[in-house]
Amino acid sequence: MATLQLASWAINLTYANLTTGVLTAANKSFYNWAGCAIGGYAFQSAPQIALNTTLSLFSGPPTSSILGANGSISLGFADAQTAALVNGIASHVDDYDDTHLETIIHPAGPVASALLAVAEANGPVSGQDFLTAFVAGVEAECKLGLSVSPEHYDVGWHITSTTGSVGTAIAVGKLLGLDTTHMQHAIGIASTQVVGMQEFFGSDTKSFHIGRAAQGGMLAALLAKNGYTSSLQALEAKYGWLHVVSTRENATADVKSVQLRVNPEVLILTGKTSPQTGLEGKFSIYHAAAVGLLYGEATPSQFTDAVVKNSIVINMRNKVNVTNDDSVPRASAHLTLTFSDGSSVEKYVEHAKGSIENPLTDAELEKKFMEQVGLAIGEARAERANGVFKNVQNMEDVSKIQGMF
Repeated sequence: MATLQLASWAINLTYANLTTGVLTAANKSFYNWAGCAIGGYAFQSAPQIALNTTLSLFSGPPTSSILGANGSISLGFADAQTAALVNGIASHVDDYDDTHLETIIHPAGPVASALLAVAEANGPVSGQDFLTAFVAGVEAECKLGLSVSPEHYDVGWHITSTTGSVGTAIAVGKLLGLDTTHMQHAIGIASTQVVGMQEFFGSDTKSFHIGRAAQGGMLAALLAKNGYTSSLQALEAKYGWLHVVSTRENATADVKSVQLRVNPEVLILTGKTSPQTGLEGKFSIYHAAAVGLLYGEATPSQFTDAVVKNSIVINMRNKVNVTNDDSVPRASAHLTLTFSDGSSVEKYVEHAKGSIENPLTDAELEKKFMEQVGLAIGEARAERANGVFKNVQNMEDVSKIQGMF
């Protein structure tokens, strides 16, 4: 379900979801990447060797920039695949690019190198669409990295490239407008292209990892867009990315059981053990717990007929056990996850999200509004509606509200 969850999140991400801090960081990251790519090409031989090797033998029409090759028009542009490779190498060859300290991933290199190449080849592309796709790819890289760190890096993988191909596929797929299923295929095609080991640190091949991850992720998205298939469970399957590249036991262990201890009123209201429709799912704590674990959220998108009938969701739902406890407040819950390796994780939710004690933050409420409204009336109108409904107290005439968005 991790593959579906990641694909669904990326598809549903909108520019309106991005906070000011995220946008500022994304702009700085792309700006920093461009400086590294231009400077790296000019002063290091590796990206120039890569361009000279691939340009005449393998290239298609010159649609995309080689950022540092400003000496002549013939060397300043290449096909998107070559541009992604060369700019990826150039941006990392000095090891001067951005770093996510928790995972030691250099996230911008693979994603930006492919994303700019595709944007130039398929333009026009707005800055908002570009940055939204960029954030989706970088966030995916870092979250994947966190799921396997530090063991993945410690055994010798080059984590920037092993996660970079997947992040790049998501970014490019987002820009190309892939739907959820096609994005799952893109993630699968990218994840099977695992590239990069630390043996090559200190040589030109280290930066080649980043260029190749950019190339591979781009190709994954393009293939998926045109109907090329992969596994829809590429990340979480027994022989998928997470299990193969990680040595972390809990990351690869299956959930054996989910134990909930709640107030008796919870089962009275939401006690349906086997919902058959999305509407019934709203009255099932078993379904709510399952989708919360699998998707990381429980929005209307997780309470559809399709999700309720999804075999992976049903399997997880069947692992949920609920017991009553009068001492547990209505807005509280005790959760224990037990894994097949015998390990367990416990969580106490003292106050449910949305309660007086744990209200939605302004950012969370705006995210909720924009997700719902954007799906219904489009992002542009949703932006206007967001401004209108947040400031009703300042309106001179509320009867005119419909015409304001």
